[in-house]
Amino acid sequence: MSRQPINESIRRLLEDNPNILHVADKTTLEHRTVSNHLNREFQQDESGKVLLTVITYLYYDKGQPAYLSAVKDVATKEILAYELMISLSMPIVYRKQDKLEEALGENLHPEIIFHSDQGVHYTHPEYQKRLKDLNIKQSMSHCWDIAPMESFFGHMKDEMDFRQCQTYDELKQLVDEYIYDSNNRRYH
Repeated sequence: MSRQPINESIRRLLEDNPNILHVADKTTLEHRTVSNHLNREFQQDESGKVLLTVITYLYYDKGQPAYLSAVKDVATKEILAYELMISLSMPIVYRKQDKLEEALGENLHPEIIFHSDQGVHYTHPEYQKRLKDLNIKQSMSHCWDIAPMESFFGHMKDEMDFRQCQTYDELKQLVDEYIYDSNNRRYH
């Protein structure tokens, strides 16, 4: 078969399906990432020095999505704050941050590093300003550089059947119980 018929087939396919090729949006100057200050140094001795955060999807009922944003202390392996919402809008990270600030009070580690992926929530100028105003050093990298946080979510999804929850309130209760149990009764 010659190249001409293949190229013609591809052209027709693209004409019939204009969205088949999606070019990923590039990070703009307003949403630029910051340096990776953690460099996968997950062995930490000082509580509150390195905090990880990420957002994960939880599906309940008949595939209804909910989103869980959490902060994990690398040294203690404790979930310090979290927010569960049915919307992936910016308030999910702001509410989680409010809970974290309440939990930590004024006891911020002087060299605190807040590490996340490069998602739109964490690159948002208002979110970055909020961290800067609190003298929190923001650190970013790829999702595999947040392995302990991703591992926590992976274990949670393996151990819990969120699809059995028929309502958001049931899902919230299950998440609350799992995190409480993880923080208070489990070996880390």
